Amino acid sequence: MGGGQQQQLQQLSEELQAIDEEIDELREEVNDLQAEQTSIDEAMDAIQTLETGATVQVPLGGDAYVRAEIQDADEIIVGLGADFAAEQSADNAVESLSTKQDALDDRIESLRDDIDELETESSQLEQQAQQMQQQMQQQQMQQMQDQQTEDNE
Repeated sequence: MGGGQQQQLQQLSEELQAIDEEIDELREEVNDLQAEQTSIDEAMDAIQTLETGATVQVPLGGDAYVRAEIQDADEIIVGLGADFAAEQSADNAVESLSTKQDALDDRIESLRDDIDELETESSQLEQQAQQMQQQMQQQQMQQMQDQQTEDNE
């Protein structure tokens, strides 16, 4: 087997592995963003159904909750990013969350496009690697046949 071809095959294998790892990371990011979208959906639903005077369970962290009464269902504090938050009316809060959803949709679409491109590149490299393996096998078989011919002479 040609050492150069073997080295090229090893390089292709390493490239394929790197692409597969990048695809896995992008898919994980998509999953995280989809989980964030679900959380935003739940928040928007809650805002739209909250009523002043209603009792709700407020998470404290560590799977602990406290019951609290809603004093004003039209005063919602919404995270704006970079550790900033603002008090907004329920309608404005839903609008802000909807804007976040749109941004997440765009990011997910972009990541999926990146994944598609990487999968195409991976497929092309796999075909190239298969062709190289076939060529190497053919060369090896030819060498064996040539050796048998020489031995028979």
